[in-house]
Amino acid sequence: MIHEIFPVGPLQCNCSVIGDETTHEAVVIDPGDNIDRVLLTLQKHGLTLKQILITHGHIDHVGGAMQLKAATGAPILMNKEDFSQLQLLDQMAAWIGIPSPGPVTIDSSLDHDVQIRVGGITGNAIHTPGHTEGSTCIYFPSEKKLLAGDTLFAGSIGRTDLPGGNFEKIIRSLHDRVLTLPEDTIVIPGHGEATSIGEEKESNPYTR
Repeated sequence: MIHEIFPVGPLQCNCSVIGDETTHEAVVIDPGDNIDRVLLTLQKHGLTLKQILITHGHIDHVGGAMQLKAATGAPILMNKEDFSQLQLLDQMAAWIGIPSPGPVTIDSSLDHDVQIRVGGITGNAIHTPGHTEGSTCIYFPSEKKLLAGDTLFAGSIGRTDLPGGNFEKIIRSLHDRVLTLPEDTIVIPGHGEATSIGEEKESNPYTR
């Protein structure tokens, strides 16, 4: 599996380009900004983008999605419970001090247990409300990788004081759906360094 991860935008959101080395199909997860770099990464590996996956509706994760769709024609998927977040993008842009990306249109809801196929690689969506109502992790079991969005970080969890946040829900999502994954699962959070399920079960104060 091809997997390139790089921070984008002023909040340094981790954007992932995942591709199948045989079929050269790809998905991009959380293209919040710096779409030129995303396109160059796809070009470097000779990849054709099939889907744009958004873990939740905050501007730093979804801000570049429409630009990427315009360049590639790939549909945008995000859980329907976060569609309301898209109405707040102008406010989010003002808070951060960046231009608004304009209207964002979602083509399909990334519901719980929806399968993601990237050539011969299969993943599934795990709905993990708490950071936002529609927050979603993406798990690739054959690779033992979890793209966690802002649900789980190395040593911490996503904040719950923004619109749609709920502390009790994020704790329930973590214990019922995330921490049940194999302990050697690599976790790629929405920001910051990678970790593992085992490390977070052992040392994260919110998961013990």
